[in-house]
Parts: sequence; structure tokens; C-alpha cells
Amino acid sequence: MSIREKKGFFGRLSEKIGDAIMGRATIDESLFDDLEEVLITGDIGLETTMKIIDSLKAEVKAEFITNPNKVKSKLKRLMVEAVDKQERHKISESYPVVILVIGINGGGKTTTIGKLAYQFKKKGLKVVLGAADTFRAAAIDQLQVWADRVGVPLVKQQTGSDPASVAYDTLSSALSQEADVVIIDTAGRLHNKINLMNELSKVKRVMQKLLPY
Repeated sequence: MSIREKKGFFGRLSEKIGDAIMGRATIDESLFDDLEEVLITGDIGLETTMKIIDSLKAEVKAEFITNPNKVKSKLKRLMVEAVDKQERHKISESYPVVILVIGINGGGKTTTIGKLAYQFKKKGLKVVLGAADTFRAAAIDQLQVWADRVGVPLVKQQTGSDPASVAYDTLSSALSQEADVVIIDTAGRLHNKINLMNELSKVKRVMQKLLPY
């Protein structure tokens, strides 16, 4: 949804919300029912509408709001947050997005993962990292430093563990957390190392058991 479309969308809904509130002296259940109807008929969606109304009720109660006119600004903020959250999940038609980072030894994979995680998190996305470079203990430690620095969870196992197992656990954890982006580190390898390339194929096959795309 473009900025212009958002303005038009919220503008139309804002008018209808104003009409629902106009003339009311108190905040009661009928007001919330009317606002709920406005959102549903305004294509917000049933599930999202219920979450917005529930949040609105909670805020009105917590802040002891009695003036109906103060409800409109709160509702508008909750709507914007809900729509923005939906759009964040449109980073891909299938989510979470899985980024499998591969390359030669010393190519800067770990640093790149840290920078990517930072940029995604800054955009409001939920990120999970996976330490599937189980060949070097230092690789896991380095990725942990980046995870701590950025403030995102890291899924890891002991050195020497099966990389595919780490990838599977990472994706499983991401799905349970409803994460937006999964970034998985892998050991350095060259394209002509058949065994190592087959290992990547296994990582992909294992993850496809949870997310077949």
C-alpha cells in the first residue's frame, strides 16, 4: 500500500469513525460495537479488527478514558500499527524468509549476517539467526557476539553437530516465534567440493520439511 493509498484508506475510515462517535456522551459497549462494524466493513478484516478493538478497550480502561472524542486518536494509532505490521509480513508471500549464507572461508559471511540482522530489525522485522557453521567453534562464538549486539536470538548446537539439524531447529524456532526473517550461517566451502555442496543440499531438503518452498 503506497503512502497516497494509505492516506486515502485512513481518511475514509476516519470519517466513518467520526460519524460513529459523533453525538455520544459516554463510552459504552455499543460504541465499540459500532467501531467494530466500521473496521470490518472498511476491509480491515475480522481477526485484525477484533485485536484492534480488544486493544482499544484495554487502553480506554487502563487510562480511565470517559470522553468518546479521545477514542478516535487511539483507534487511529492502533489501526496504523496493525496495517504496518501486516505489510512487514509481506516481505515475501511465504514467510519467514530464509537466507542461507554461503561462501568461501574468510569471505565475511558472519559480519554480513550481523549487518543484515541489524538492518532487518531496524525495519521492525523479527529475526532469528542459525549457527550452522558447526565446523569451527569460533564461528559459533562470533555469531553469538553479533546476535547479542543486535539483540536477536541465535539457535546453535555443539561444534561438530549436523548443520542440517541446526538449520531445522532454527527454522522450527522461527516458525514458533512467527519470525519474519531467518538467517543461517554455513561453513566456508568451494563449489568444487562435492561433499560440502551435498551438505548444502541436505540443509535445504531438511528445511523444506517445515517450509516447502
